[in-house]
Amino acid sequence: MDHFQYKNGILHAEDVPLPDIAAAVGTPFYCYSTATLTRHFRLFEEALSGMNHLVCFAIKSLSNQAILRTLGDLGAGMDVVSGGEYRRALAAGIPGERIVFSGVGKTRDEMGFALAHGIRQFNVESAEELRVLSGVATTLGAVAPITLRVNPDVDAKTHEKIATGRKEDKFGVPISQAREIYRLAASLPGIEVVGVDVHIGSQLTDLAPFEAAFTKIADLTRLLRADGHSIRRLDLGGGLGIPYTRSNETPPLPMEYGAMIQRVLGDLDVEIEIEPGRLISGNAGILVASVLYLKKGEGRDFLILDGAMNDLIRPAMYGAYHDIVPVVEATAAVEQSPVDIVGPVCESGDTFAKGRDMPPLVPGDLVVFRSAGAYGAVMASEYNTRPLIPEVLVKNDQYAVIRARPSFDEIINRDTLPKWLR
Repeated sequence: MDHFQYKNGILHAEDVPLPDIAAAVGTPFYCYSTATLTRHFRLFEEALSGMNHLVCFAIKSLSNQAILRTLGDLGAGMDVVSGGEYRRALAAGIPGERIVFSGVGKTRDEMGFALAHGIRQFNVESAEELRVLSGVATTLGAVAPITLRVNPDVDAKTHEKIATGRKEDKFGVPISQAREIYRLAASLPGIEVVGVDVHIGSQLTDLAPFEAAFTKIADLTRLLRADGHSIRRLDLGGGLGIPYTRSNETPPLPMEYGAMIQRVLGDLDVEIEIEPGRLISGNAGILVASVLYLKKGEGRDFLILDGAMNDLIRPAMYGAYHDIVPVVEATAAVEQSPVDIVGPVCESGDTFAKGRDMPPLVPGDLVVFRSAGAYGAVMASEYNTRPLIPEVLVKNDQYAVIRARPSFDEIINRDTLPKWLR
């Protein structure tokens, strides 16, 4: 469910008509719903009620500080994968004890900064990283709480580019080596073992891979405790999918996910951490664009928008599907016809949809890409010297620009000419 609905034939974000925002900020722009973010976060809270837990939002899916503050005020922790994301979380008012630092390539500087400003745990990805973290912590006179990210060799049955839990993936340590590396962790100064971490991929639409991975982690937890380690926290990652397509695919609900966690891990007396991103932010955001041209081709027609692949790269990168709908509601009597929906970037890959049935549209009409809150703005670029587009947050009948569109002067003036070219 989201809070982008038609009212009197006009698509609204909560109680704000989208044409009002478009007139004020121009197109394209991203728009997020506070009510949807809140509802989705609380679904996970309810799913894990009765268990000691912390829901950590995966910042990589949507990192604007206004979003982080909104979720942080609800009690969310944050899962970060870089020093920049860690600093964003701090800037948004999230205390260090609610920040989990993941990622395969943490630097010494990132480790030191996090240790100096507070951290819930590092999710360590290798023995090599563990030794470096030990050295950084010892130098600072600090103790680094860690989990070890274990690769359970479970195929998540998701897109090749977002699968992370198979033995050929770069993430984590093989589960067969976990006990050996935990022994190493216990022997190193400046390291405190607090738990186990696992994350098998993104946009999962079936609970079976989760259950297979969590069952392996439960068995490993019992072995590690027998080895003398204090395993009091299990970080289960994220990855629960959302329905992007019009197919019959229906991802599991958070309550079903929570019930499975209780069934598989409930007897271990551990704190549960989960790190959802897409399911909280995906349907909480839309991309609004304007029609530039309807171009008649040979055998196909093109609907050319002012939004482009640099604003929403998922279709070009993953072949991802997004519902695309007009802001002015089309009636059932209106005949639709297939068009290729494309952007203005000089790449054939700047194509959002092929042969998509759409009602008649004319230049200036507004269209909306649904389910665009996750991995939209965060993956945007200024390719073709196209400015990053505004982000807007709506709450009830109010809206605010939470990231402005930069001017061309601001973009161009970032460049510095060397003295021999002046």
